Amino acid sequence: MINRRSILLSAAALAFVATSASAQDYKAKYPELTFAVVPAENASGVTERWAPFVAYLSKELGVKVNLRIANDYAAVIEGQRSGNIQIASYGSASFARARLTGVQTDAFANDINIDGSTGYYSVFFVKASSPYKSIDNLKGKNLGLVDPNSTSGNNVPRFELDKMGISDADSYFSKVVFTGSHENAMLALSQGTVDVAANQWTNDNDSTLQQMITKGMLKNADGSVMKKDDFRIIHKSAPIINGPYAYSSALPEDLKAAIAKAFTDAPTKDKAAFDKLSDGQKKGFHAATTKDWDATIDLIKFVDALRKKKAS
Repeated sequence: MINRRSILLSAAALAFVATSASAQDYKAKYPELTFAVVPAENASGVTERWAPFVAYLSKELGVKVNLRIANDYAAVIEGQRSGNIQIASYGSASFARARLTGVQTDAFANDINIDGSTGYYSVFFVKASSPYKSIDNLKGKNLGLVDPNSTSGNNVPRFELDKMGISDADSYFSKVVFTGSHENAMLALSQGTVDVAANQWTNDNDSTLQQMITKGMLKNADGSVMKKDDFRIIHKSAPIINGPYAYSSALPEDLKAAIAKAFTDAPTKDKAAFDKLSDGQKKGFHAATTKDWDATIDLIKFVDALRKKKAS
């Protein structure tokens, strides 16, 4: 006898079968996924920081997720363009660059800071023992910048310098040193290779500098470990939106939804793995959309125009 209860049970069973089949579909097509990050620190530090979270993603998605530590942001951009990278951790500028150059990638989340905000700053650091109090004091000195596609380590610093009337950093400073990573920029500053270094800073407890201080990576000439007070910020930008996590646009919708949910659930489902990412300085993941970084595209276009002006 067919009654309302049997109809409901049948409908539920069909829905379960459909959902299970859908999940199996993406698992069959994507038995493995590659998640790429760009190191702000040395490779071993990145692996230690990200490996537990990637293991968590593998468990939640039901497929193996491989961690790829990219050499630079360009490698992430090209990896997503070619389809070899399905999930990526971008900086705001590198994500804008990916979009500008036609990479089919969609933002789905970014970090929530411990205070609930979703932004950070680009700052110029000098040694506290130096006489430099502002960029005006540094004409003819050495400037350390990060990867050309770094937001806080290259693009925003150039924008900030232009606001100060310095449209050509190469002529204002004696030398512009491209350090590659955020850590290398601070190492160059600590060792005297550069006199001022651009870097990322969220607050006194959440920055590349703080991570390096915690690990005892910065040393004085006599070998003694440097402290946070050994450095001084002489300029801070306006807030920058935290960079996005993005997946390839071509992924199946159910896989995209599963990835986004795994990120959202991480602080409660695997707090240890989540806290490892930021030394406990992040609160969670904020749901985001690609359009949230439209303003960053304008920044990239501006910096590109500066470079073309210099080259002409």
